[in-house]
Amino acid sequence: QLQLVESGGGLVQSGGSLTLSCTASGFTLYTYAIGWFRQAPGKGREGISCISRSSASTNYADSVKGRFTVSRDSAKNTVYLQMTDLKPEDTAIYYCAQGRNYYCSGYVVEDPNYWGQGTQVTVSS
Repeated sequence: QLQLVESGGGLVQSGGSLTLSCTASGFTLYTYAIGWFRQAPGKGREGISCISRSSASTNYADSVKGRFTVSRDSAKNTVYLQMTDLKPEDTAIYYCAQGRNYYCSGYVVEDPNYWGQGTQVTVSS
């Protein structure tokens, strides 16, 4: 069964840090670009970061640039999203998704075909 599983979410105070993991089973994450998305309460899902196949390209939305870092560990078939200096407005369900191309479209992965189930991140003020 092909699936993505996110983990690492939780409750953290403003200014704190969390690292999210996105692990694939049934396929390798190395082949395609991987994107991170989030959906805050009452809002639509937004793309926030993308990493290309070879990790040559990592891109971020302005709202997270300088605070979030995306990376890959091919040996573990996992993509990470390291989040620092978290703010209450970062509270959301975070999802990873695999695109159909090896490259990113800015900070968004194009036409994602696999999604994880999401992990909740809550930042208290």
